[in-house]
Amino acid sequence: MTTTDSTIQPLLERLDRLRANIDRVFLGKPGTVTQVLVGLISRGHLLIEDVPGVGKTVLARTLAKSLALSFNRVQLTPDLLPSDIIGVSVYDAKTGSFEFKRGPIFANVILADEINRTTPRTQSALLEAMSESQVSVDGRTMRLEQPFLVIATQNPFEFEGTYFLPENQLDRFALRIRIGYPSREVESRIVREDPSKVAIESIEAVMSRDGLIEIQNRVPEIHVEDRLVSYALDLVERTRTHEHLDVGVSPRGTIALIRAAQAAAILAGRTYVVPDDIKAMFLPVCAHRVVSKSYLHDGHMVVADQVLSEILANTPVPE
Repeated sequence: MTTTDSTIQPLLERLDRLRANIDRVFLGKPGTVTQVLVGLISRGHLLIEDVPGVGKTVLARTLAKSLALSFNRVQLTPDLLPSDIIGVSVYDAKTGSFEFKRGPIFANVILADEINRTTPRTQSALLEAMSESQVSVDGRTMRLEQPFLVIATQNPFEFEGTYFLPENQLDRFALRIRIGYPSREVESRIVREDPSKVAIESIEAVMSRDGLIEIQNRVPEIHVEDRLVSYALDLVERTRTHEHLDVGVSPRGTIALIRAAQAAAILAGRTYVVPDDIKAMFLPVCAHRVVSKSYLHDGHMVVADQVLSEILANTPVPE
């Protein structure tokens, strides 16, 4: 049994309260909640992908309400324009000058709901914000307040009325999370209790902005042995040479994998990474970053997951 490090214990207690808050509303998916917390404390944006009706929006709303942070939801549609997200300059006749009206991107937590239902042009409006924590408007660059987190939800590509996300934007998401259907027992509770309409209204913030930033600052300090960095590099290198993949994981993806493993270590009460941290994060961090030879066809995501699972099983693990 691992003993929790005394320097990690206060951070872990905060995260446990946050997890308990989410579990009140989002029932029966502790693994999914863990991945969300990994993305949150590693400063990574989240792509929640699954069929409609499994709780993607409920999960995102509950996380935002559990944090003492500003929150905006953007329902992405085919007719949405980039200015609807970033903002627009409006002429003020009284002053004779243009005044910038901020868009919903100016918040700590952004829920980009059904991101693949809007056009690539509008999707790209999020790109600079996600990668640089800033937006450029009318020749000016404006920094976004920290912490800044984009939680995007999307339905599978096979559904009608959806657009592929560009590879460079997918690479900005730290983790792709799949929720899946609940068990019969959990679904029975959902039907009877309807937590999305009842419990979510009573959710209160359990973590402050400064408390979250303190945890985020601690993540890069978690120790990663050289042999574990080599293990991560072995996994990534195999994605770049696999016969069924046209594009492998980028260096940005390698960094995200290490950061996610460090965050997973904190959630386990450790100040060091173990191989299981990297193994647990490999698919959620890397599967959306690779391009299989069946890209743009049905089954691409299945192939990518299968290939990465094969790589994970066949790559020697450091003792």
